[in-house]
Amino acid sequence: MRWGGRSAFDQMGFDLLTENLFAGHAAAAAGSVAGAAFLTHPLDTLKTLLQVGAGSSQQVGLWQVVERVRMVSGLSGFYSGLGWSVLGKLFGFGSRFGTYEILTAYYKDGRTYNYVHVSEAFLAGMAAGAMEAVICTPFELLKIRSQVSSASLLRKLGSVGVMQESTPLISKLLPGSTPNMKAWNNTLGMLSTLSTSHIDIVGVLKQYPWMLTGSGRPPFASEVKEPSKIVSLEGWSALWRGLRPGIAQKCVFGGFFFSTWQFFHIAMLDWKALDLNPPPRSIDDVGPVSPLASSLAAGFSGIVAAAASHPFDTAKTRSHCIVTPK
Repeated sequence: MRWGGRSAFDQMGFDLLTENLFAGHAAAAAGSVAGAAFLTHPLDTLKTLLQVGAGSSQQVGLWQVVERVRMVSGLSGFYSGLGWSVLGKLFGFGSRFGTYEILTAYYKDGRTYNYVHVSEAFLAGMAAGAMEAVICTPFELLKIRSQVSSASLLRKLGSVGVMQESTPLISKLLPGSTPNMKAWNNTLGMLSTLSTSHIDIVGVLKQYPWMLTGSGRPPFASEVKEPSKIVSLEGWSALWRGLRPGIAQKCVFGGFFFSTWQFFHIAMLDWKALDLNPPPRSIDDVGPVSPLASSLAAGFSGIVAAAASHPFDTAKTRSHCIVTPK
């Protein structure tokens, strides 16, 4: 049997080659993202801790953060949250570049030339950044809380046996902490004077669970870093906490990155066209630029985009470290 002059075996071989080519590209992309995440994750951990630790009255130094992580978690602390980072980058980069390619294909549809303008690249980059933020925000929250825990000493208040013997409700409301015995006894003493016929005593206790720790406030973000604890304590919506500053950061980053890269790409094509003889009829006839020049342009574009979006990144990082019980 033949389809359009091609035998069934030829068609099967072509499909197999296409599938293998796609699988090879997917594996190469995943490996590249994982390798880049592994190399840059210690720097990302330091950035996160500097953003979280800095305040209006004092600034945390870089070497202070390095020594803190090394003292608390050792060298492995610099790679806390690496798995969440890799997953977030895989889904995030895929959604970012996929959305950008779809939008730029829409822009180029029906044109005689095969490139987009800088303004179009900026708008497509902003839309791609918004899509990336929606998808990778849960992974970034889990990553940031793991990074913060690498420099945080766990609080040990009271006896562990008290927590083990307490009710499941108290265990659920006090993750990572044990009740302070003095605060526990004072609370029981106050509650013993109340009427036992209270219609919603459990609901009232849920509003003030943290007084049982003696601290008067919810636990630190480093104590609520596992997905199960976050969902149990803060609800499913907590996984998308910081979405608005995240969208702002990703939109600004995507817009500046793609527009800056497109500006340099067009400039490099125009520069290359000056040395061609005869001169090309359009920019599509110039040919590709060198990989080194393209990589340098992409790196500089990333620097510009990171500088422009850094304030939103700080706001997003700090919002991820806020624990709000549901």
